[in-house]
Amino acid sequence: LMNAAVAQGVQPAQIAQHCDSVSLCFSKGLGAPCGAVLAGCREFVTEAWRVRKMLGGGMRQAGVLAAAARLGLQHAEETLRRDHGNARRFAEGTQAPECIHVLDSPLCSVNPAAVETNIVMITVQGAWPSPAELCDRLRAVSEEEVAETGRAVSVLLLPWSSRTVRAVWHRNVSARDTELARTKLEFVARKCQE
Repeated sequence: LMNAAVAQGVQPAQIAQHCDSVSLCFSKGLGAPCGAVLAGCREFVTEAWRVRKMLGGGMRQAGVLAAAARLGLQHAEETLRRDHGNARRFAEGTQAPECIHVLDSPLCSVNPAAVETNIVMITVQGAWPSPAELCDRLRAVSEEEVAETGRAVSVLLLPWSSRTVRAVWHRNVSARDTELARTKLEFVARKCQE
């Protein structure tokens, strides 16, 4: 909800106005250690409260966590805009010539116009590697990589479908991390082609 609101330049309420219920997680992009809120009609929230208690949910002295959630909300626009910018730079390659969509590789591609928030979908082309194999190679660090690049970089991405890998940015991924991830993808693509 917050990523969509920031990307569209609207208040979250404008997006949620046609929903019966809304859940908002304070961890992930907002950076709180945990916590979420649930909004809806009184009956819905009462039943959710009852089920949560029945399943053992609940916390004491949750004020510290609420303070972290509040801080995350206060800085949401700034934080999420930075995440969106990093995702866009990864897809567009505005800081370096070896960006994904001009990798000159039959291995993978990205449609930069499809990057609206902090999510980048990478299309894996050809029969090999599969998205899972590509993710394994991006996560692994080889001696060859360290010798060639002078760095040991591990990139965690998620195989999303039979031909797609999902990359997501959050507050702990810096512009430098983004550049290293893009460089690692270029290295892996080149090695897969060899």
